[in-house]
Amino acid sequence: MSKAPRRLRFGLTVVALELAVVVLGPLWLPDPNAIVDPRGAGLLPPLSRVLVVSLQDGTSLAGSEIARTPDGLLLRRGSSWEKVPENLVVSVKPRWYLLGSDALGRDVAARLVKAGQISLSVGVLSLALAVTLGTLVGMAAGLGPRFLDRVLMAFVDAALALPLLFVLLAASAFLRPSLGTVVLMLGFFSWMGVARLVRGQALLCREQPWFLAAKGLGLKPLRLAFVHVFPHVLTPLTTDATLRLGDLILLEAALSFLGFGVPPPIPSWGSMAAEGFEVWRLAFWLPVFPGFAVALSVLAFATIADGLGELARGERLEGSPA
Repeated sequence: MSKAPRRLRFGLTVVALELAVVVLGPLWLPDPNAIVDPRGAGLLPPLSRVLVVSLQDGTSLAGSEIARTPDGLLLRRGSSWEKVPENLVVSVKPRWYLLGSDALGRDVAARLVKAGQISLSVGVLSLALAVTLGTLVGMAAGLGPRFLDRVLMAFVDAALALPLLFVLLAASAFLRPSLGTVVLMLGFFSWMGVARLVRGQALLCREQPWFLAAKGLGLKPLRLAFVHVFPHVLTPLTTDATLRLGDLILLEAALSFLGFGVPPPIPSWGSMAAEGFEVWRLAFWLPVFPGFAVALSVLAFATIADGLGELARGERLEGSPA
């Protein structure tokens, strides 16, 4: 019992910090899709500072140093100095890259935060769809007629036998890539495990005296399922859903890494890792940051699920007669 609260606190703290960053981060971070002079601001390491020179035509140049000469301004872009006509300059402002920049000069920190919004939203929405479908099917199988149970569970067993990632890749090849498509795919192909869990709990409730008494009173099936049985399903379902959320975030990242997930220019942790992997010899940190974000999220939700499971087991032991 003593370990469960610590695990829960650790997981909940990590998730709370992630949510705070993805919600409040855009208030002070730049536009994640803003391209800033790839030659002068591309592939910068973390904690880099550049000078951004805005021109009258709306474009901008970036360099590490600037010098004033009688002929105009000299801007150091990379290893060379370039002349910039002073009459075309609108402003010169310093800009910091907390986590560096990608090949196009985009801010990695801003893209990481935006990608966190996308990846976490996809995970939560697809989880809601999977839990809803799985609960409905599991209740129908566990409380319905035996033939319906056999048919539904045969379908669930056949679906669970298929490798989920390959099924998602095959489905995405025939569907138009979009954020909604990814949510629907992950939700529609992830409810089978939920259905099996709910069915098992419903079968246990079906043999209890209180269930037989409620059924004898003539209660309607829907009221019986969701008013009397569902509260007994809620605890294991919450633990399973928390663990499943981490799996869905990992699946979305895998799909985006392979090019079948969230379409560009929308950033996600998987697509950022894929873009960084192409230039990892020049900028090793580009795939590291999104990969770490995925790993930390999966670990946090797994820790929460483990803590909830231990907490539930401890409560059952305390409530059982000596």
